[in-house]
Amino acid sequence: MSKTYKIAVIPGDGTGPEVVNEGLKVLRAAGSKFNFKYETKGFDFGGERFLKTEEVLPEGAVEELKTFDAIYLGAIGDPRVKPGILEKGILLRLRFELDQYINLRPVKLYDKRFCPLRDKEEKDVDFVVVRENTEGLYCGAGGFLRKDTAFEVAIQESINTYKGVERTIRFAFEYAKKRNQKKQVTLCGKTNVLTYAFDLWERTFHKVSKDYPDIKTDYAHVDATCMWMVKNPEWFDVIVTDNMFGDIITDLGAMVQGGMGIAAGGNINPRGVGMFEPIGGSAPKYTGKDVINPLAAICALSMLLEFIGQDEAARKVEQAVIKVVKEKLKSLSAGKMGYSTSQVGDLVAAAIG
Repeated sequence: MSKTYKIAVIPGDGTGPEVVNEGLKVLRAAGSKFNFKYETKGFDFGGERFLKTEEVLPEGAVEELKTFDAIYLGAIGDPRVKPGILEKGILLRLRFELDQYINLRPVKLYDKRFCPLRDKEEKDVDFVVVRENTEGLYCGAGGFLRKDTAFEVAIQESINTYKGVERTIRFAFEYAKKRNQKKQVTLCGKTNVLTYAFDLWERTFHKVSKDYPDIKTDYAHVDATCMWMVKNPEWFDVIVTDNMFGDIITDLGAMVQGGMGIAAGGNINPRGVGMFEPIGGSAPKYTGKDVINPLAAICALSMLLEFIGQDEAARKVEQAVIKVVKEKLKSLSAGKMGYSTSQVGDLVAAAIG
């Protein structure tokens, strides 16, 4: 009996439901084309629910999500809700409690027209960032002393464990091995200043690399990484880094590949549940206008399909996106594509069929 994949769908806030709808349209086309079965269940987690119930995640939500093969997320963020409430209460909580310790961000240029870098072509921008996703500065360790006084002290601690660092670096090497590109892993850090945290990262990096003699290794400070991503992105294959630096350089990577409209990411537990999303946020000013670019959400769906083992379908979805980008779109920006949100989804679905 063939497997039926269980996919949890969290449309979220702002334009999230619009782009998720186009992703599900493409999922239907891929399921029909490649003859795999799936079922979806929607969850209303987000700003609207919080404003009605003052509840971010209901009791039992995380345990229920553990029963799914993957989570498809639209966006989290509502301007009516104080910043941090939804992000910490939904995104960070799910990452931590589902142990999604890898944030995977492909940086791939589909059409050189949309690259802001001079003289760079599609072959020059094709790398991936492996970001540690459950430790570092985002753990919330720290606090205030004498808050709201002239003597206030604010402390934010970066937590790095050998287990967390080792499994992230090993994932990066495994990913480089199967990517079949340059077979190179670059550690991005700041060993000259962050001499405790990145001493651990560097020692672990060299230790793990001994298990992968066929993969080249490299190191770059985070500031140099940003510089080379702009000047020579073709130097990179797989970059591995901590939570904070990964958050920063992946947004730079999104711009290099053409903008937030095409950038997707995965929050991955290799032995558990993965959560896949467009990285551009909820973009509330475009809500309901049918102008937002859904391709990042569709690329996130491609990553989801690869995660659940539907590799052929994942490749076909990406190929369909590339075809639409190259042959149809005038821009990757909202309202400037030459097509509406739903029309772009239709074009990708048709390219699959």
